[in-house]
Amino acid sequence: MLIGLGTAAAAIALDQVSKGFIFGYLSETQPVVEITPFFNLVSAWNTGVSFSMFNNLGGDGVYILSAFSLLVVGFLLYWLKREQNLLVQISLGLVIGGAIGNVLDRVRIGAVFDFLDVHCLGYHWPAFNLADSFICIGALLIVFDGFWANRREEQDRRQKTGDKPKEAKNKTLRQAGENSLQAADKQP
Repeated sequence: MLIGLGTAAAAIALDQVSKGFIFGYLSETQPVVEITPFFNLVSAWNTGVSFSMFNNLGGDGVYILSAFSLLVVGFLLYWLKREQNLLVQISLGLVIGGAIGNVLDRVRIGAVFDFLDVHCLGYHWPAFNLADSFICIGALLIVFDGFWANRREEQDRRQKTGDKPKEAKNKTLRQAGENSLQAADKQP
């Protein structure tokens, strides 16, 4: 659990420091700074959740989204307390840290400061920040671990029972069918 909490604390710190630094930088220069042909730093305020979803909830949205985020964080902390898998602990820490980072902005400022702008051929992905990135990366890692965990469990089960994987069974059946066809062809 401590690994997950440490990851969450690091994610919160990185998110808040990056927002403060970039906000200060953009305030002194201009609202859009082109870094590469497909990436800009921008100054955007988001009253919704990640990638500007639910941006139209009005003044109560700050409280609704903050309460919902904290409810999710509570569930994730409960999960983290029981989780044994190191990768999942780190992943949960990323999601928790990202969620808390954005809640801190909502409560302090009334909106989340987004500053990362990725674009291609004139199409812009909604601006986002490190907290949003941590949430997405953590969630993806949890999903990938779930796929790999099922695969590992299936392999463990097969080793214990001596079962062959489906592909091997199908290949064996295919070979048996081909052998019987060849034998039938050889008969007069």
